[in-house]
Amino acid sequence: MTDENVENGKLLLDLAFPYRLDAAGGTSRACLFLLHGSGVDETSLLPLAKRIAPGATLVAVRGRVPQEDGFRWFERITPTRFDQTSILAETAAFGQFVAKVGDRHGIDPAGAVFLGYSNGANLVSSLMLLHPGMVRAAALLRPMPVLDQAPATDLRGTRTLIVAGAADETYGPFAPALVRLLSEHGAEVDARIISSGHEVGDPDAAIVRQWLAGSAAVAQAS
Repeated sequence: MTDENVENGKLLLDLAFPYRLDAAGGTSRACLFLLHGSGVDETSLLPLAKRIAPGATLVAVRGRVPQEDGFRWFERITPTRFDQTSILAETAAFGQFVAKVGDRHGIDPAGAVFLGYSNGANLVSSLMLLHPGMVRAAALLRPMPVLDQAPATDLRGTRTLIVAGAADETYGPFAPALVRLLSEHGAEVDARIISSGHEVGDPDAAIVRQWLAGSAAVAQAS
């Protein structure tokens, strides 16, 4: 699946988004694209992803918009309102990046899982709606809808896990709207609420791991 000429774990800067390819396990054909939350970088989701899918190839990507000491995926106006021009531009650029990563490393995006947290999850849901067919499996942790106008996208055949935090006062109240939005567009949505705030941890890893196992079983049977 991976290009042996690419140094494992090294920050690669020659595509539109900086990223690291972690294929140290090498025991699984699974691949996860990791999209971090606001104010951190591409390394922040690696420990969680390794608990979720040991041995999987991980593509940890860095958002391009600076925020404090880290990065985010698109510009925001308030914590729950976002610059639509920035969303459209960054989502389109990320879609092109995914295709190039796939060509370089022999990864089929349609067979990968897109794991996003907070702002990263919001980029994934935007990619699903704006560029249908690229994402077939998405695990969205603490997401909310960010598009002011969602296109009439057909998301049938797309499996989506949404995990909201019961004590997440900022994003939690918006999670049901995203569940409805993706469901109305045809996505198969598994929505969970856990006793957590906006942070993620072991309960999320357990839920995503269980969901991935179920998704794999369904895919093999279909």
